[in-house]
This record gives sequence, structure tokens and C-alpha cells, in this order.
Amino acid sequence: MPLIAHSGLPSFQRLKNQGETILSQDRANNQVIRELHIGLLNIMPDAALEATERQFFRLIGHSNEIAQFYVHPFSLSSIERGEKASAHIDRYYKTFDEIKAKGLDALIITGANVSHPDLQLAPFYEQLKEVVEWSYENITSTLCSCLATHAVMNFRYDQKRQQLGYKYWGVFPHQVVDRHHPLVSGVNTRFDIPHSRFNAISETQFEKAGVKILAKSAEGVHLAVSPDLFRLVFFQGHPEYDTVSLLKEYKREVLLFLQGERDEYPPMPDNYLSAQNQAILNEYQTKLSTGKMTIKDFPESLIAETLDNTWHDSTTAIINNWIGCVYQVTHEEIDKPFMDGINPQDPLGLKG
Repeated sequence: MPLIAHSGLPSFQRLKNQGETILSQDRANNQVIRELHIGLLNIMPDAALEATERQFFRLIGHSNEIAQFYVHPFSLSSIERGEKASAHIDRYYKTFDEIKAKGLDALIITGANVSHPDLQLAPFYEQLKEVVEWSYENITSTLCSCLATHAVMNFRYDQKRQQLGYKYWGVFPHQVVDRHHPLVSGVNTRFDIPHSRFNAISETQFEKAGVKILAKSAEGVHLAVSPDLFRLVFFQGHPEYDTVSLLKEYKREVLLFLQGERDEYPPMPDNYLSAQNQAILNEYQTKLSTGKMTIKDFPESLIAETLDNTWHDSTTAIINNWIGCVYQVTHEEIDKPFMDGINPQDPLGLKG
């Protein structure tokens, strides 16, 4: 939670200049301290629907153990669902109309499994656009993950994602390039993030749209914010992934190969598996090819015990900063995005 500059102590201004969150006494007196209502627009496919719920719920819960959060999941009716997922959504999710009627303080939009570069062909594209347009006018801040980032960059900034020609996946090092933005306050200046995608928005495209880049790697941008520096937050990676997520994804790729749905045996995710685990998987591939093993013999539990997670702490810190910033500027009434006196074009007062 932020410090309050309750006196003229020079350290308060010094810390603020260095990117720390420091509230004035007047701002603190007007800040709303209440439960926070966060929407989770889950557009992941059926197989990952509930796991994605848990991943984002866990991130929110780990970010701040003092504040109280109500997380409201919803999806889009244009996404075709199986019987089990449909029943889950009907029982536990809200509709977008219900979300609009009650209002939210913040919104998270998940990624989705759409490999084709032209997102306008996705069946949910228009509905997603409607949600984002509503959120921008009615919610304090919206956080977009992976494909959601690509979609918003498409319809809001006219920047279409580019096909890479290969699957970019694994765990990659990133560097904070703007150390003074509150979203990266207290975050390691270098941190890892998982990626798993066939497409990308380039650094040049983000810059052309006027989007502010906060963290990137040699391969591209991970974290950025809209030109107002807060109302839209963009993740291009998958910081919500569990430690085993890439391993499970690799197993699914192996299964697709065995079912004839991909031509070649899948490559292992980069920078994720130890040399020993790679050797185990190479041996498994050999025995699989000779018929000595099947997909049931995939050594998931053996490998899972030794995997490292090098991204959760930094991601939790970023989510905590995001939620803290929402608290600082959101209105006491949930159907209003900002408290009185906040400039929507510079909600965090970073431009002056």
C-alpha cells in the first residue's frame, strides 16, 4: 500500500521522483478504501477454462493480503463451448449484461487459442471489441493478456499482429526499460516471463501506436501501457502461468503429433527444462517412436517436481502495483471509473 506524504519531509518527494507511490495528504483523505471488484473475461478454450480462472485468482489473491477482492468471471456467448464448460459458465459466471449493470473497478482479459494472425476472423472478435470499448469508458483500468493485447492493438490502434512462422514459447528474460512507472515500482529490473504464441506485436508497432513500453526482451515487448499510461495495461506473455503450464502444453503438443494433427514432433520450450529433464524427455521420445511407451507414460510427475518458477514473484509485484494504482484513483461509486479531480487522460498524474 502507498506511503502518505503527511509532512514536508524531503524523502517523500525524492521517493516519488524515483517512481515510488507516494500520496499527498489530501489525496489520501479522498481515497476510497473498500473492497475491489475485478472482472475476469475468460476467453480461453474449454480445456484451459478452469485452470486459467485459478491462475488469475491466485495472482490477485497473492498480490495483497489486506485488501478484499471480489472477482467476477464472465465469458463471451460467441465462443463455442462443450457441454461441461457450458454448464460451468452457466452456473458460476455472469453475463456481460450483468457485469455492465453492476459495474467493475478493474478488468482482466485472458488470452485465447487463436493461431491465425487475422484476429478479425475470430468468432468472438466483435464481442471482445464491445467489452473493451465499454471498459475503457467505465472501468478504472483494464489488463490485457497475450491475445487480448493483440486484439486491442488491432481494433483500437490499427496495429495488426504479425505471424512469426514458428511457435515462440518458453521462459525468457526481460528488462524494465522505464523504471519510474508505478507498475514496475519495486519489481526486479530483470525478470523472466513465459511466452507461448505464433504471432507478435513488434516494439515498432507499440511505439507507432503511442503505447508506452515498460519491459521488453531481446525478442520483443512484454509489458506496456496505453498513451494515458494506465487505463489499458498490456501483457504479451503469460505471467499467470503455473510452474507446470508449459510442461502440460508440451504434453498436449506430443499428443497432437501422435494423433496426426501436427507433422513434426514438438520442440521443447526454451529456457524451461534442465539438462536432466531434457534427457528424460529425449529418452521418452525415443521409446515412444519404437512403441515401447505411449502418451500414458509421459513423465509429467517426474519432471514437475524439479521445475523452477522464475516469474511468479515479479508478476505478483506488478499485479499488486496495478491494484494499488486502481485503489488510488477509482471512485467510491463502482459505476464511475475515477474519483473527482482525476484526469482520465493522465489518471496517475505522470505526464505533468
